[in-house]
Amino acid sequence: MRRKKLLFNTGTALLAQLVTLISGFILPRLIIGHYGSEVNGLVSSITQFLAFFSMMEMGVGAVVRAALYKPLAENNYENVSKILISSKKYFQKIGLLLCGYSVILMVYFPLAVDHGIGYISTAILVVAIAFQSIANYMMGITYRQLLNADQLAYIEYGISIFTTILNTIASVVLIKIGVSIEIVKLVAACVFILNPLLLKIYVNRHYDLNFKLKLTEEPIKQKWNGLAQHISTYILKHTDTLILTWFSTLENVSIYYVYHLVTNGLQQLIETVTVGVSSLLGDMYARKEEKTLQDTFSVYELIIHCLVTFLYSVAAVLILPFVAVYTKGIRDANYIVPVFSILIVVANAAYCLRMPYNAMIHAAGHFRETQTSAILEACINVIISVLLVRRFGLVGVALGTLIAMLYRTIYLAWYLRSHILKRQFSIYVKHMLVDILVVLCIWFSTRWIALGSESWISWIWMAIKVTVIAFMESVLLNTVFYRKMVKNSIDLMFKKQRSKI
Repeated sequence: MRRKKLLFNTGTALLAQLVTLISGFILPRLIIGHYGSEVNGLVSSITQFLAFFSMMEMGVGAVVRAALYKPLAENNYENVSKILISSKKYFQKIGLLLCGYSVILMVYFPLAVDHGIGYISTAILVVAIAFQSIANYMMGITYRQLLNADQLAYIEYGISIFTTILNTIASVVLIKIGVSIEIVKLVAACVFILNPLLLKIYVNRHYDLNFKLKLTEEPIKQKWNGLAQHISTYILKHTDTLILTWFSTLENVSIYYVYHLVTNGLQQLIETVTVGVSSLLGDMYARKEEKTLQDTFSVYELIIHCLVTFLYSVAAVLILPFVAVYTKGIRDANYIVPVFSILIVVANAAYCLRMPYNAMIHAAGHFRETQTSAILEACINVIISVLLVRRFGLVGVALGTLIAMLYRTIYLAWYLRSHILKRQFSIYVKHMLVDILVVLCIWFSTRWIALGSESWISWIWMAIKVTVIAFMESVLLNTVFYRKMVKNSIDLMFKKQRSKI
């Protein structure tokens, strides 16, 4: 059953990210084309300011999932209910705080940001974008944590695929017929409210939960440590946009967002593997299946390193030609920034390389122990980005992000070696050296491939050639250096007699 759940979770997560990625490319391009780069930058800034509250979702959400692994493995639904009651109370309070924060943002954001959209229109945009998040906090988040912990994330992803497609179709139609951006975002909010409603219906029908139990003690022990970690993660991931908004221009925010579409799309794609495996690792850790856990983690680690080096090497070669085609005909900002493109790709690759180590630490519930490193990472990013943004603009904030992400990726690998899996740090060092070799080989062997013309057909043909060469080199080099591990990985993943997954 664990193998089937893993396949379902990974498959639907990949499909959901593909749908989200396609939607993420279609809608911003239409917004830039019909409303201008300034409006696109405005929408992006509002989204990031409201995303401040996502840290309170994901930080505690990871702790909730970690707390649920053991009672779910034991079929102890009384303890499951207690954890969900505590979770529900917490997230509803966050939903109320978000309401108040949204009102403040609605009043003061239009005054603080220099733009020509109009006060009322900007305020309506804030309300429309905030509405979806408020509904999730009040209704859906707790149920999502339960499904993820029980390795049923494919239910959530199925619902997400449906609403994302519906929203994309509705938004394209509305933009094409010429309605205002405020109406487009209000309709999107109405569509996405289906997510928490459908999740609630599913959980109520399939779980024997009792939300009337009275809590005599706090069932979620490290709730505030998880929150502190995710505050730091939020600052890390959103500092660039916020600093550019305050210390630079909305045009630079829009430029950053276009590159972010590519790097974040790849990050989300790779994170889908984390979603499927994280709950599996948590179940194994709760059942104390040490040998199976070690073998499964090694497979997971190798897959992530191979995926990250392959995908981000291809992105480093293709991102500038992609931006050239994507923004063809747009003259209100210069979207071609070569140095920034490389830095932002490398920074996001460093973030993705930490996923196996971060997932294992979360599965083990070591939130308090790794809290300081998360705070330090955020501080490094903020300080360096603020110091460099005025002189170097986009390049300055990308440097801050890169240095901070490299620091914590190395720290997490070291912590895992010392406190959870007790494995040699030299394993991580070898992975990094092989990764660097793969990246350099792909980079130098594909630099001769150029974009013939600024058209999608030409870019796709270029992408096919780069991807084929990169894939062959990645497979060859990783097989040479990890021949035994590749064989063991294939056995573990596909031969049932060799695995307890």
